[in-house]
Formats: sequence, structure tokens, C-alpha cells
Amino acid sequence: MRLRLNCKGQSIIELALVTPVLLVALYVPFDFGMAIFAGHLTQNAVRDGARIASATRPLNDAAAAAVADQIWARLSTLLNEPNKQVTVTYYSDTPADCAEFVEVTAQGSYNFTLYKFMKLFGLTAPNTMLITRTTRMSYEFQPYLNGGTTGSPTFCSTATPTASGTHT
Repeated sequence: MRLRLNCKGQSIIELALVTPVLLVALYVPFDFGMAIFAGHLTQNAVRDGARIASATRPLNDAAAAAVADQIWARLSTLLNEPNKQVTVTYYSDTPADCAEFVEVTAQGSYNFTLYKFMKLFGLTAPNTMLITRTTRMSYEFQPYLNGGTTGSPTFCSTATPTASGTHT
């Protein structure tokens, strides 16, 4: 009977030792899941912005800036400043066998919150992760002969931007 009374606090000590490990095991995947979700929302905003920009006529600097503002409004609130930025670039000065296209880029920092619990165990953990997504889309108002003789235009890396807009 005396031996049983001495083991009274053992369960509380075990619980106190195991609880932080269990919390970290639950929080870290959740935080990574939120970062992946923020990246997914950013990709959707960029894709929608590229669709809007590819159908905008004429796509000049003012129109590109307006599209960048629309994308900014669609970005997730999980992305934080100061790296949050949207750029819309229109490439129309292309060679004859290349397609005119629109490129939309959005980026921002995701701040880890729960991942920082790993520092309790002496492990290093990053504070932020930069999320960048880019989409290129063919401009809908292509010149008649643009795309060569085969009719399948390609995106060329030699194109120079003719209009761009940024929201930071």
C-alpha cells in the first residue's frame, strides 16, 4: 500500500514531459499546411489575373496597373508585407514566330507561427517563407500572322516588355 502512494505524481510528470512533443507534432504540419494553402491561393489569384490581363485591350501601363490592383485585392491575407508584391507585364515586342503574352507574378512572405515552437527544443526554425507564383498566358489579341506558318505560337524569352504595372 505504501508503494502505491509514492507513485501518485508520476502520471502528471509524464504528461508534462510528453505534452510539448505532442503539441509540436500537431502544430508543425498544420503550419506547413497553411503555407501550402497560402501558395495555392496566390496561384489562383495570379492565374485569374493573367486571364483578365490577356483579355484587356489595349494593355498599356495604366491597364496593367489596374489589373495588378485587382490581383492585389485577391491575394490571401496570409501573405505579409514587406515582400508582398504583384507585377503584370505585357510582352508584345516579339519576333514574328513568337506569341505576344502576359506574365503575372505575385509574391509575399508567409510568417510561420506554430513552427516556432520547435525552438523550445533547441532546434532552428525559419520565421518566414517567401511564396512566389508566376503565370504566363497568351495575349488574346494576337496579330494575324503571329505564330509562324504552323499556327502554334510559342513563348519566346527574347521578348521585351512593352507595358507593365506593379502594386506593392
